[in-house]
Order: sequence, then structure tokens, then C-alpha cells
Amino acid sequence: MRQRWRAVLVRVLRWAAWAAAYALGLAALVLAGAWVWWQKEPEARGTEVNALWARHQWVGEPHGDGEYRALARLLKESRITDVYFHAGPFEADGTVPPAKYRNARDLIEAMRRHAPDVRSHAYLGQIRVVDGKGVIDLDDPAVRERVLRTDATFLDLGFDGIHYDFEPIYPDDEAFMTLMDRTRELTRARGRLLSVALEQPALLDAAQPVYKALIPRTGPVHYPPRPTARFLRRVADRADQVAIMTYDVHLPTQSLTGWHFARHTRATLELIGDRTTVFIGVPTYRTPLEWAETLPVALRGVRRGVDELDRPPKRPYGVGVYADWTTRPDEWARYRDVWPPAGEAGKGA
Repeated sequence: MRQRWRAVLVRVLRWAAWAAAYALGLAALVLAGAWVWWQKEPEARGTEVNALWARHQWVGEPHGDGEYRALARLLKESRITDVYFHAGPFEADGTVPPAKYRNARDLIEAMRRHAPDVRSHAYLGQIRVVDGKGVIDLDDPAVRERVLRTDATFLDLGFDGIHYDFEPIYPDDEAFMTLMDRTRELTRARGRLLSVALEQPALLDAAQPVYKALIPRTGPVHYPPRPTARFLRRVADRADQVAIMTYDVHLPTQSLTGWHFARHTRATLELIGDRTTVFIGVPTYRTPLEWAETLPVALRGVRRGVDELDRPPKRPYGVGVYADWTTRPDEWARYRDVWPPAGEAGKGA
């Protein structure tokens, strides 16, 4: 009997060793293939239309004229056309206390003086209530109405648009779509813009029902709130700009991280690039895998994704830098070196 169990154990260990060797070999092939793919220098250049997420202090605290001039100079040098100034978050009832944006009017006046070609958006959002967890309940019509009144307040202050960042947003969120419809009516009536930040799209739309069946939306773990192709097209038909939060990759090598940015750039621009302006979010904050997920890697990946398009999208596109409060001067210099528009390559920062 002991010999029989020993023989069974030997067979199990042998199969486990073969399985481990197969998995390691497959991983090595993937890593090698990604490395080879990554070596090609991108041909696509940067663009003249780019966005920046900016810290709350710009609307919440006073600043001197020198600070505004420095901001304007940075935006011009970096080809930033749209700034999402954090102005929220929303309270649970859909309002934002005036004390939180007491400097907003001074900011807008300074932007008009020093950066008249840059659009200033009120960046507003909150944790969306999903299955009883969260802060703001967009399913409540009264809350949505107060959100719209708050939006109107910021437009009255002079903001060029409203930028939403509600999380999580799942592709079956009809209350969010209703809010988008109503906000579009408001912004278009004022001649302003509506933009929205969304999670990176699903790799496979078919995975959504699998996630939903296996991972509940309650408790500490939620299934990923990834936009499906249909949902992303619906949002694009309502928004003037869609910013994809492509960061937080958590892949171990630069080549895999670059492939991630390339894949999402190509897929997103092919899907909605003819419908709306698209910004591919690129990170400047420190990550646990900071040797792999860096600003230069992200920008190179975006350029590789543009290279893979059959044709340019009909609408403008660029990158969205996240964020002004985490970007060091040397990173801005590198950004200007890696992301110059066509005709600007080689001129330096």
C-alpha cells in the first residue's frame, strides 16, 4: 500500500513539475514577445490637444499673480488645452459647499488673462452608491437635480465645462446616463463642454457577466466597473470629451505596461475617436511598480497604439496627465521631450 501511494505521489509531482515548466515557458514567451515588440521606435508624434487634472487648491485657496503666470507658462509649453480643476467632491445631497471653491472666480479671471486659449473645467465627482455602499446616490432624481444646480453654479462662475468623475460606474448604470443627458442639455445651452473620466474599457465585453456572477458588488471586493463597447459609445455620444483612466496598470515590465497603453489607445480611438475628443490618461504619480509604470513608458505606449491605427480618428485626441500635484519639473521636461507634436520633434523643451 505504501509503495502504491508513493507511486501516485511521484506521478502527481511529475505532472506538477511539467505544468509548472509549461507555465513558466509560456510566461517567458509572453515576456520575450512583449520585449521584442517594445523595441520598435514609435513613429506617431504627440498632439496639440491634451488635458491635465489639477489639484483642488487652485479653486480653494488664494494665489498670487506669479503663480498663475507660472501655471499658464507650463500649460503653454506642454500643449495643455484643457485643465480639470478639482472643485468638488459632491456632498451626498449633490451640492458642493461654497467654502470649497471660494477662489474659483479669481482662478477663472487669471486663466482668462494668462491662458486664454486653455479651457478650464470644474472637476466634480464622488463615490457612487452601488448596492447600498458609497456616498452619492445618483438613482435619486432629487440628488441628480441638485447635481445639475451645482453644475450651473460653476458654469456661472465662468468655467468652460463640467468634468465628471463618479466611481464606480458600471455599464448598466442608467441613472448615470440620465445625468449625462441632462448635463449635456445644460452645457450645450450655455455653449460649454461636458467631459467625463471613465475606467479603462474591458478587454473582453463577454467577461462582464462572468465577473458579475462570480464577484459580488457588495463588500470590500467589487467586480471591475469596466465600460463595455456599447456603453462607451453611448457615453461618447453625450460627452464632448472622454478621458480614459488608463493608469494603475500593475504589470511587472516596461514592455508589458507599454503594450497595455498601446492596446487601450488603439481600441479606444477605434471605438469612439470619430465621436468625441479622447484623452488617454498617463500617470506621473509613484506606483508600487514604479520602474515599469512611468510617464515615458505610458507616452511611448500611446504613440505605439496610434501607430497601429488604420487611420487617424476624425476627432481630436491626446493624453491626460494625472496629475499636476504629482508631476515633478524633470517629468514635465521629459513629457515635452517625448510628446512633441508633428514638426516639433527634436526642438527640445
